[in-house]
Formats: sequence, structure tokens, C-alpha cells
Amino acid sequence: MKIIVCGAGQVGWQIARHLAGERNDVTVVDNNPVLVRRATDTLDVQGVTGFASYPAILEQAGARDADMVIAATYSDEVNMVTCQVAHSVFGVTKKIARLRAQTYLDAQYSDLFRSGHLPIDVIISPEREVSLAAMKRVAYPSAFDVHEFFGGRALLLGLVLDDKCAVLNTPLRQLSDLFPTLRVMVAGVRRAGRMFAPEPEDQLFAGDAVYLLLEADDVARVFEVFGKEARRQERVLVIGGGNVGLSVASMLERQPERVRVKVIERDRARAEAAADALERSIVLHGDAMDADLLEEARISRTDAVVVLTDDDKTNLLAAVRAKSLGAKMAISLVNDPGMVPLADAMGVDAYINPRALTVSSILRHMRHGLVRSVYMLGDREAEVIEAKVLASSQIAGRAVRDIPFPEGALLIGVLRGGAFKKPNSSMVLQEGDQIVIFALTADVQKVDELLQVAFEHF
Repeated sequence: MKIIVCGAGQVGWQIARHLAGERNDVTVVDNNPVLVRRATDTLDVQGVTGFASYPAILEQAGARDADMVIAATYSDEVNMVTCQVAHSVFGVTKKIARLRAQTYLDAQYSDLFRSGHLPIDVIISPEREVSLAAMKRVAYPSAFDVHEFFGGRALLLGLVLDDKCAVLNTPLRQLSDLFPTLRVMVAGVRRAGRMFAPEPEDQLFAGDAVYLLLEADDVARVFEVFGKEARRQERVLVIGGGNVGLSVASMLERQPERVRVKVIERDRARAEAAADALERSIVLHGDAMDADLLEEARISRTDAVVVLTDDDKTNLLAAVRAKSLGAKMAISLVNDPGMVPLADAMGVDAYINPRALTVSSILRHMRHGLVRSVYMLGDREAEVIEAKVLASSQIAGRAVRDIPFPEGALLIGVLRGGAFKKPNSSMVLQEGDQIVIFALTADVQKVDELLQVAFEHF
């Protein structure tokens, strides 16, 4: 595909990196020549310097024969105008825009996009993605990563194993014998900094970070088997009262089971705005690194601290400070993937990477019609892909063991007739099955090619 990525900042660069790695024809546009040069020097992409919303710049980038424009600049308005120009002047088929301001996403203004007045096919909201990710981390405090598949019927959980895990030093093929009714698959394992797709004879060890796909109803049993505690978060402290922090606090207020929420915001104006917008939450004005303020927030009785400021260093330090004063769990927003190892070393329980979430959202709309969801793991280490089997598919009617998946790819889940099923080598895939595949980044292209041959648009 020929794709124009507008914006060469953190999100745009990551999108371009991923798309170029999949052998797409990518052109990056940004008005900052330094960012354009960084993209062209480090990635297999072309670069154009200028404002993406200018017709002449888009034409220079090849918009006349482009298949897609992805507008991911820092300005919502530039992104919207870019999509309008791409549509009206150049007839680009698909336009994706990143919009950060929540007012554009308000239901009462949705006709702005649905009516075609602003021809944007897909709207990506990093703030909304981060808010939802934060809620999932709070809901499953023992997991460092959470994502839903099959419309919530299955969960992908990331767990760090310790000595409490009941299946350490046990070949994975024996899990079915030990727990025959447990619907869980070990998708990927990160050990000593390296991610790999496990074989049936592989064993798990303390310190491993594992990704599990499981039936949503089996969460409690899976936690028990893997040595994790399933507990409800009754008291949550949100540090950062900006758009994301306010969104998370609002969602927590609306939970069916009451959650006691407190918010700390350093900026007085934003603290006052948050206090006005929230109904039951307590908003405190001050520095989250202030031990006295944290004590006022009763940090020692807090079940989870969610740190959502716009500064990675502040987020990590505030998370560590909160845990040192008694918070049971700390979740931190981390924009820079290079900071993730530091987060692990500092004892932060879970992190949220907005770039990875945004890229995953865009990839969901990049794949062929058969693909319903794509979720990136780590810093582009692997992907988890949800797709559907059609009657005309080459894999329909074939046993799993006869499907030529690449070495770094695993079929980890099947939804059939509304029921989640744990796949095995003898399972025969049927028309209408929805499947989830784990694939290391190096094998994603092979999986895509297999899917292109095996499926047709649905």
C-alpha cells in the first residue's frame, strides 16, 4: 500500500516504522525538518518537509495515488483539515485522524463526521485509549498488561511469575492434563529481555513475563494457578488531573461497585476544573511527590495509584514514592519505550504506553477485512491478531497442525458458536470461527501473507 503519514513525532514515527517494516510504500510529512530527517535516516521511508494540510505538500508526498492518509500531527485541527484536503482534492480512499480533544468525540457532535462534512473514516483518540487501558489495569491489578478479544469473551493478560506459581518447571503440554477444564493458552514469554513463542516442551520459570489468553470467566482460576491474587480495588488515587486523569476518574466514579477516588493535580486551574467536573471524587491541589500531601490522601490505605501526568520521569518517581509510602499497586503512564526497563527496575507494577495503544488502534484498520483486532506487545516485540474464518478459506476444514504457521506464531484462541475454545493440534477450523494468533514481529508479515491467501474480505 502507498501510505502518507502526517506527523513525524513519537506516534507518527512509530507508525511509519511499523508500516515500513511491513514493506509498505511510506512517505512521512512534517513541518520540522529535523523530524523528517530522523525518519528518513532511520527508516525505509521517504520524507517531505512542510505543513501536511497544504495541498501542494500532500501532492509532493504522492497523495494523487495514495491508498491512505494517516494524520497524526500534534494539532487536531491540522489533522482534520489534512483529511479534508486528501478527500476533496486528491480522492484518497481512506483517511485516519488522531484527535485528542474529547469535545470532538462527544456524541452530540458525532454527525460532524458521520454526515460526511468532515471525511474522516477512522478517528483515533489516544486519550480514550489510555483511559480504557488504565481502567483495565485497575480491574486486573495482578497483570502488567490487559487487552480484550472476542468482544470481551477472552482476555490477554500479562503476568510476571514468582515462586507462588503452581506450574513452574512444568512442560506446557502438561497444563491440559493438570487442569483439563481451564481455558488458557500461554501465548508468549519474555525471559532475560527476549520475547519468544513457547513450544509444548518449554517450561516456565520464576521471573518470566508471560502473556496468557484465557476465557474471561476463568480469570479467578487462572490467577490462582499462576500464583496471583484477584482483588477488587476500592480506593484509587489518580495523579494528574488533565484530560486523561479526569477521564479515568470519571470512569471510576461510574463503576457499578463504588470506588473511592481521589485526584492530585499540581496546577491550580486544572485542579479546580477537575473538582467541578467530578461528582464524588476528592481533588487535592499540590505536588504528588510531597509526602505530606500523599499522607493527606491516605496513601497507605490506597489500593492502586494511577499516575497520568505528561512527564515520564514525574510519573515513574511519583509511582515509586507512592508505593514506598504504602500504596499496594502503582500504574504509570510511560510515553518513551526506552523508559520501560527503568519502570520494571523501579518496581512499578504496570505501565501504559500511549504510542503502542495508538499504533495498535491504527493497525486494526490497516489489515485486511478479515482482521478485527490487532494488539502490539512491548516495544513492537510481537502482535496479537484477531481474525475470522470464511467458508472459502484455505484453512477452513483443516486441522491446526496442518496449517503452515511460521515458527514464531501460535494459534491461541478460537471463538465458536459464542463459546471460547482452547485450540489444540487436532482441532479443525470451521467456517465462522473467530481466531486469535500470537506472532513475533519478525513473523507478522508471514502471518499476514497467510491470512491474505487463506481469507477473503468479509
